[in-house]
Amino acid sequence: MDYLFKSPVDVDIHLDNEEERSFVDIEFEQGRKDKAPVYGSDESVKGAVMIRLKDGRKLDHNGIKIEFVGCIENMYDKGNIHEFTRSVQELASPGEMRQAQMYEFEFKHVEKPYESYFGKNVKLRYFCRVTVTRKMADVIREKDLWVYRYENEPETSNLIKMDVGIDDCLHIEFEYTKNKYHLRDVIIGKIYFILVRIKVQRMEVNIIRRETIGTPPNQYSNSETVTRFQVMDGNPNRGETIPLRMFLNGYSLTPTFRDVNKKFNVRYYLSLILIDEDQRRYFKQSEITLWRRKDEQGIVA
Repeated sequence: MDYLFKSPVDVDIHLDNEEERSFVDIEFEQGRKDKAPVYGSDESVKGAVMIRLKDGRKLDHNGIKIEFVGCIENMYDKGNIHEFTRSVQELASPGEMRQAQMYEFEFKHVEKPYESYFGKNVKLRYFCRVTVTRKMADVIREKDLWVYRYENEPETSNLIKMDVGIDDCLHIEFEYTKNKYHLRDVIIGKIYFILVRIKVQRMEVNIIRRETIGTPPNQYSNSETVTRFQVMDGNPNRGETIPLRMFLNGYSLTPTFRDVNKKFNVRYYLSLILIDEDQRRYFKQSEITLWRRKDEQGIVA
């Protein structure tokens, strides 16, 4: 984006092999949309900057540089952008430009410690930023890229057991085979109806995403339902068992983020909800961990 109302030059950033990469659709404030090429966390970022003069005019500048920036933007504190990684390369010394120029750059194995994330109230961005320094207003252009962090299979994944009960009225047990899932995994479980003396109208399993920003006492949380999966419609019988198979592929899920740079968390929960004929709701939640497997492209929110 050019921060000068009328820029004397056009600045374009082209990343190597950009057309061959997968892209993630991203949306900024004011509804501006873009596509960000996907990079692995250990990849170098290489490309070229093209600067073209407008109307055949020359350009006097005080230097041209490109930066690779990783930052966290908090919607509750927009003026305080936290940079956790930043590398700079000088493209040109102060001087005069009379014709279009192309400058190559490379950030070798630049640090990308976290996966990219655009949430409700927090963004974790990586971008290249070109600055043409001038006596008047600088000309600035940014280009976002999207980082995936791939993980190995967790060594352990525990069985999840939950129960919902009301004395002498309801006793239901839920069992899921594990608590850690890759983004294309399948949640497999069973629901046991041990005691049913109320009329259950329907039952569903929800995946809840909870985004938490900051630390107490200045902490903000936001929860959203990523998907609702209806398990049953109608009243179950005592002793009945209902199998559950829930495919994660296709939902807007990200890996779990825990204490990212001491700024935010993104956690996921399985929430089983029962609704009776009077629309009363009974529910139980259990946290699950999501991770990105090497062969996944994934769907990122």
